[in-house]
Amino acid sequence: MGAPMILSQFSRGSFSFLLPVLAISVLQPVFGQDSKEKLNPVKVFILSGQSNMVGAGKVDGGSSRWGTQFLDPVVSVYEGNYDPNADYDALKPLQRKSLEKFGGVEPTPYPGGGVQVTRGFVQVKETGTYEFRPGYGGSMQNVMEVNGQEVHRQEPGQQAIRHDIRLEAGKRVPFRITYFTNDANGLGWIVRTDVPGALSTLVRHKGLYPWLLNEQGQWAARDDVWYRGVIAAGGSRWLGVNGGKIGPELGFGHVVGEHFDGPVLVLKTSQGNRSLSWDFLPPGSKRFEHGGRIYAGYKESPESWEKDATPEPIEWYAGKQYDDCFGAAHEVLDNFDQQFPHWKGRGYTIEGFGWWQGDKDRYNEGHASHYEQHLVRLIRTLRAEFECPDARFVVATLGQTAKDTAEGNEKLILEAQLAVDGNSGKYPEFKGNVAT
Repeated sequence: MGAPMILSQFSRGSFSFLLPVLAISVLQPVFGQDSKEKLNPVKVFILSGQSNMVGAGKVDGGSSRWGTQFLDPVVSVYEGNYDPNADYDALKPLQRKSLEKFGGVEPTPYPGGGVQVTRGFVQVKETGTYEFRPGYGGSMQNVMEVNGQEVHRQEPGQQAIRHDIRLEAGKRVPFRITYFTNDANGLGWIVRTDVPGALSTLVRHKGLYPWLLNEQGQWAARDDVWYRGVIAAGGSRWLGVNGGKIGPELGFGHVVGEHFDGPVLVLKTSQGNRSLSWDFLPPGSKRFEHGGRIYAGYKESPESWEKDATPEPIEWYAGKQYDDCFGAAHEVLDNFDQQFPHWKGRGYTIEGFGWWQGDKDRYNEGHASHYEQHLVRLIRTLRAEFECPDARFVVATLGQTAKDTAEGNEKLILEAQLAVDGNSGKYPEFKGNVAT
């Protein structure tokens, strides 16, 4: 399988972005050609930044609790335990009960006392492709059919297998849910999977990025790349699509997973709405003057003050987000065997960092004017702090900033991000180990 590039498209305000997430074309000059050498320690990559790094890519159209889409629901109870060979449509039920409420937030009381089968009709308001997620907790163990097509099946102790179905607006079609256990409550979720630009549309309906699906057509998880998220976008699992949003770790993880032999840990520590020149200000950064104001150095507060004024500290300080994010990363790595028992005793090496940030700095001329200085310090400080002087560093530019038409603060930030690229020649120490 070739090294993949994951594209996530999403809307933000009046803009629409197509974001190539750390593609192999960027990584190849940084990581070189010796990637297939087998190393015993786990290779660790630390990703950080603000909102885009947290994860803004849509997996689908967003799930919502079902309710009004279902008409005339009736539950029938059949004698005994669930029998996969039984034809419950042909059997006589012990009892039938019309359900006054189906879905929503509160569970619907079911009679119990046998195999419970719910029948009725589905009617959606918009024509589209849908995924049904019936049940919650134990009640997810069921098989659901819509218009004669199986759309969900979760056997006890197994993962759910789901299939999309195309439905027309205003058209009533029959549904049936057969519960495998006594857990039944009428709860469930319905999801549009054909929203333009969403990952599910690109993968399931346009045939892109087939490696993201397993043989059953479900989202696949790698068995060689582990994702650990702290601060925001938390989680600890084998890398794969999980939930309704994706971040750069999905594309990045697949690239490095294919690029290297042996296990990989993608450790993401990020927070939205944070600036490099204030929230993420690296240790050792000095205060500076711009436009008649003094801007805080590391650990100082507030963010800025008039040149001849006395600063009045607030609860936040310069570099607080740096301390929080990378302190959390240290906590994970300092307890590596406890965090990752499947790699106990193996140890790790920090191979590189990924940085995707800059949006908030563009709203402050003082921040934007010193972005390059602070980005250089960030690279040097992280390498020193994590004791990995040879670790590679990748910087992603802002998706909304066009290189040829950028101006003002956006241009300052873009030029700063491009300046640290090792091929720019401005920082000889970054040649061959920093890429933008």
